[in-house]
Amino acid sequence: MAVKTADARLEERWRDILSVHARTMCEIDRALHPHGLGASDFEVLDILASESSAEGDQCRVQNLVGRVHLSQSALSRLIGRLEKDGLVERSVCAEDRRGVWVALTRAGRELHARVLPLQRAVLQRMLAEREGSAAPA
Repeated sequence: MAVKTADARLEERWRDILSVHARTMCEIDRALHPHGLGASDFEVLDILASESSAEGDQCRVQNLVGRVHLSQSALSRLIGRLEKDGLVERSVCAEDRRGVWVALTRAGRELHARVLPLQRAVLQRMLAEREGSAAPA
């Protein structure tokens, strides 16, 4: 049997990470679909909820770009959908007219609180499966 090279082991670990990510995102999508959300929708709501302690607290959209796994244009479309659904509100930054603020609405905060346990349960299950099947590196 051939000995794996360091590059082959590294590539195998990387592909394992990608596989766990893809399966986990699909499971989150399935769990949240009945609530009208997908994994990326939840990710944005979750970041906004963790960044703010009260209704009306805002976050610059530009600050979300580096924290979600979406392009800036895809994030803008997602925020537009969340706004249309009444889950977030956007406003123009008074200090910098190019900047846009986004904030959870009461409905967004309530939906986030309702689905948070579902998302966390998926994470716990999927990561426990990963840890149970992970071979020592």
